[in-house]
Amino acid sequence: MLERLAGGRDWDVIVIGGGATGLGIAVDAQTRGYRTLLVEQRDFAQATSSRSTKLVHGGVRYLQQGNVALVLEALRERGLLCRNAPHLVRDLAFVVPRYRWWEGPFYGIGLKLYDVLAGKLNIARSRRLKREETIARIPNVETDNLIGGTMYHDAQFDDARLALALAQTAAENGATVVNYMRVEELLKDGGSVCGVRAVDLESNAAFSLSGRVVINATGVFTDDIRRLDDPRAARLVRPSQGVHIVLDRSFQPSDTAIMVPQTDDGRVLFVIPWYDRVLVGTTDTEVEDSSLEPRPMEREVEFILRNAARYLRRDPSKQDVLSTFAGLRPLVRPQEVTSESKSLSREHSVLISESGLVTIIGGKWTTYRKMAEDTVDDAIAIGGLPERRCVTENLHLYGWIGRDDPNLVGDLHLQMYGAHADAVRAFLGDEGRGELLHERLPYRVGQVVWAARHEMARTVEDVLSRRTRALLLDARAAMDAAPRVAEVLAAELGRDATWQWKQVEDFNELAQGYLPT
Repeated sequence: MLERLAGGRDWDVIVIGGGATGLGIAVDAQTRGYRTLLVEQRDFAQATSSRSTKLVHGGVRYLQQGNVALVLEALRERGLLCRNAPHLVRDLAFVVPRYRWWEGPFYGIGLKLYDVLAGKLNIARSRRLKREETIARIPNVETDNLIGGTMYHDAQFDDARLALALAQTAAENGATVVNYMRVEELLKDGGSVCGVRAVDLESNAAFSLSGRVVINATGVFTDDIRRLDDPRAARLVRPSQGVHIVLDRSFQPSDTAIMVPQTDDGRVLFVIPWYDRVLVGTTDTEVEDSSLEPRPMEREVEFILRNAARYLRRDPSKQDVLSTFAGLRPLVRPQEVTSESKSLSREHSVLISESGLVTIIGGKWTTYRKMAEDTVDDAIAIGGLPERRCVTENLHLYGWIGRDDPNLVGDLHLQMYGAHADAVRAFLGDEGRGELLHERLPYRVGQVVWAARHEMARTVEDVLSRRTRALLLDARAAMDAAPRVAEVLAAELGRDATWQWKQVEDFNELAQGYLPT
């Protein structure tokens, strides 16, 4: 990838930002036949896009708000993603426990509408559950005054691995995607944006890169890039922090998720089985500044524990938390900033500046493909590119396998490799690569090697946070595994002992923020 940058070629499309939105745009643009370059200042999906609730969903709460158009679009995109990446996106049943008689018809009617809006792409029909069925589905549910439940279906996924699959899909189709490449300047010709100046953070080498159109897809950092274009640009993004906690699977031992319909602040809360853990979240807290590493606030963790305890027979405490993480949502700032962030729209907008910089703001993971399509449609005119239709609706993502493939059952930590799972399994069987990184983690030494050779992993954090999900599954175990990961990674990348020591030190400092205070 770096050799291509040094070659001095011109690009049709330059994308700034390697999260869900930017990677989706790179896939869309390249598969339409445009020469596409994507640059990301750190690692792919390092910020918001690896810190979601891990759901591909229509958005039940948006249905409650009456935003039928957004739900309709999201449900359609949910169906397409289930079809195009079955190795990373899987069906998940949700139960809404009922403790009052009126909750049955209220949620039942609403979720039937959810089914209708999904149409032919619906996963499964919603239905009412009796008390005994509800307890069987969610064994740790609070049983006092429990009447029954309402079950519906959405999908869950591994966000960081899906982002990586998008990067690999773009690259497989000929795009150039580079992590650890920070844009420091927008290049202009006659007042129009014509490229970027970017710096490789590993070597400090600078590149002047020419493109017919430049797209700003940097999420919560959107305004930083807009101010490179126009220092007077008003703030458009209002970041909102969402926090999740991770618990042992015993807090929800079945394969069914719980949807808590009403928390203290009026949001919904999810208790979700994810890999061999339980994910609980989320919060919605307005914050002033955007950060690559937002930290959960103590009151946010307490909020999650308090609201989860209302629906769980065995109440979780801080001592039960294996990891906690925060992500920032790039909500679009309304004209008058008076409403609470939980009521702001998640719909996306494409903006064109006077200089021709294309900016995409808002949106969510589920609708990343439609966001990319809309953005590239607008970018075509700005860049004077030949009209070509979007092809991503039926595009299988990197690693795709059919629903009946045997690799879709068994070890979820190998399933994420999709069509390459057998190759990874064989790789782990050679040269002692099958050694576990830690007794409480499912990952093996060979997966570190694979990540370095085939997945552009450059740091211990890349491996433990995003190529594997060790940091989210158990922050303390990930810290224990860091020295071994650094040793293996150093051998692959040709790094010395000083680099290893610094990597472990940096990772441990990072991981401390994933432990509850």
